[in-house]
Amino acid sequence: MKSVILPSALLTLVFSLPLPATAQTLTRTFVSSTGVDSNPCTIAQPCATFARAYGETVPGGIVAALDPGKYGPLTIDGSITINGNGWAAITGPASGTAITIYSGSVTLIGLEIDGANASYNGIDYVQGESLTITNCLVQGFAKDSNGDPTTGNGILIEPTAYKNIFVITNTIVSQNANVGLYYRPPSGGTDDYISIDHVTATANGFGIGIDSSLIGSGITYVAISNSNVSNNSSTGISIVSGNSFSIDNTTISGNTPGMTITGASGLPNVSINNATVSSNADSGIVASGDPNVVLGRSTITANGAYGVNNQTTHNPTQFYTYGDNRINLNYIGNVNGTALKPLAVQ
Repeated sequence: MKSVILPSALLTLVFSLPLPATAQTLTRTFVSSTGVDSNPCTIAQPCATFARAYGETVPGGIVAALDPGKYGPLTIDGSITINGNGWAAITGPASGTAITIYSGSVTLIGLEIDGANASYNGIDYVQGESLTITNCLVQGFAKDSNGDPTTGNGILIEPTAYKNIFVITNTIVSQNANVGLYYRPPSGGTDDYISIDHVTATANGFGIGIDSSLIGSGITYVAISNSNVSNNSSTGISIVSGNSFSIDNTTISGNTPGMTITGASGLPNVSINNATVSSNADSGIVASGDPNVVLGRSTITANGAYGVNNQTTHNPTQFYTYGDNRINLNYIGNVNGTALKPLAVQ
């Protein structure tokens, strides 16, 4: 049989055609500081970036870092676990975001996420089903030149759909120009559940911000426990409109003021139990609008203005104390004169 010799131009064309995209077949992929993105992202041949490894991982799979290194920004549009093992770092791009989430159930573990005072947000949850963040450090994110509140945040949670679940534990948000941890659904309605436990929010603009003033319906349920919110340049914990909150065993100090609770279109129900609220430049706790607040077993001391500033609309029927708090040594307020209006002792 005669052999066929192809022209050299045709051979060049055949061998220069792109290879078909690799199917996502791996349940666990790996990155390493010595990896390269042309590798298949296995433990023997790791990739160099989270983005490349994520593209090779089946939905619901795991991407793990094998050693200390910087593994690049990441956009997530499906369920995944990113495990940094306590030594993986991501530096956000200038005027951008380090991790953006658009769908799925996402878990982030053991990551150092840094903005270098140039990137706008550390983690931005736009939509999905759930987000779990544990053992992470998120720091150094900057506002844009216009002061846009959706910039300068360590963790920005802005869901556009109903019924999201957020769990943030054992995490530090620090030195972010706007808010360390900011929940701010942009519009519509939502029924979200947020658990914040063993979180340190320090040296931010605001420490923790919960703002559902823009949503049309739904209730946000928030439990803050065993956390330290201190030395922020504005409010320690700011709560605005239409939410149900539980704040337990939490230290709130060095802020201006320590905790602000504001009710607008909704009727927040706030339980503050076994909290220390101290050394804030303004008031320790401020409640205004229509929230229902219950305060018990807490120490509120050494704040710059009132210990508790109760400005609720229908005072005294909306701010209750069990009478077992220590409210003293504040610049204006004390046990006998806590705020502009008296507490309703029940």
